[in-house]
Amino acid sequence: MLRCALAALVVVAVASPAAAQIARPFPANALRGELVVVQPPNLSLNGEPARLSPGARIRNARNLLQLSGSLVGQTLTVHYTLNGAGQVHDVWILTPQELAKEPWPATLEQSKRWLFNPAAQAWEKR
Repeated sequence: MLRCALAALVVVAVASPAAAQIARPFPANALRGELVVVQPPNLSLNGEPARLSPGARIRNARNLLQLSGSLVGQTLTVHYTLNGAGQVHDVWILTPQELAKEPWPATLEQSKRWLFNPAAQAWEKR
């Protein structure tokens, strides 16, 4: 019994840091912005009013789903995607390592002009 508990403890200790270092793949249409949940589903996105889409997903820095109501009033730097109606659909709250990746487009116009490397998860200005 003690051996099993020790083995489980070793697995958890080794797996936890490794899982925390896995890079999250962001889609090429993900933009960077400042998000504040005002009152779900209403948001402030880069200082402008916005709205979460039905079925929107917010992932925290550990890539776990987070309810929008738990984020009310917090200013968060995020990557986000928009649906066809212009509503915010996917949101990723950024880690310090993800935030350090520069440049990242903040507007649709920038994302159309720049070149995205999905393997490196990096943008290059053209």
